[in-house]
Amino acid sequence: MKFLALALALALVVLCVSPSVSQAQDVTSYRVLATNKTSTMQKEMQEAAAAGFRFAAVMGGETSFGGNEVVVLMQKTPTAQRFEYRLLATNKTSTLQKELQEAADAGFAFVGQTVFESLFGGKEVAAILERNPDGPATDTWEYKLIATKRTSTLQKELQELGDQGFQALAMTVGQTAIGGAELVVITRRKVR
Repeated sequence: MKFLALALALALVVLCVSPSVSQAQDVTSYRVLATNKTSTMQKEMQEAAAAGFRFAAVMGGETSFGGNEVVVLMQKTPTAQRFEYRLLATNKTSTLQKELQEAADAGFAFVGQTVFESLFGGKEVAAILERNPDGPATDTWEYKLIATKRTSTLQKELQELGDQGFQALAMTVGQTAIGGAELVVITRRKVR
């Protein structure tokens, strides 16, 4: 009888503790990265990724204490995979188009876009890409950028790309070297 009572008591303890153990395993950790240098941000993202964090969000702009910064939010879950990151920032859309495609050809996929205001480079459009170096080969993407000052032009150009199978991923207003303030849209379509 004592054995049965002990077994029931133990079962009750296990049932009471199990939800808290389960909840502890569902914890998400965060790391906030902020800098006004693109090279620093890529390095900090790589370090966070090495610690198991994955990109969650990005925003560029004026912060209360840091001035003009890019702030990246990284998160880590119990089932997180390891990723590598590449940050591309330029005030020439043709350069960004070329660098996006080169990164895609190396297995990286777009995850975020913002405007980066640096001390020397002015306002640059920045794109963040990631890849899982240990994972299976991912989809291959073709990227196209649209940069225009006029929303009516944007509508027409987006529709032309949409007719070719491209989907819009993100849009910012960036300061480009030649065009000034432009709407910049990054699109992509699956190649295979």
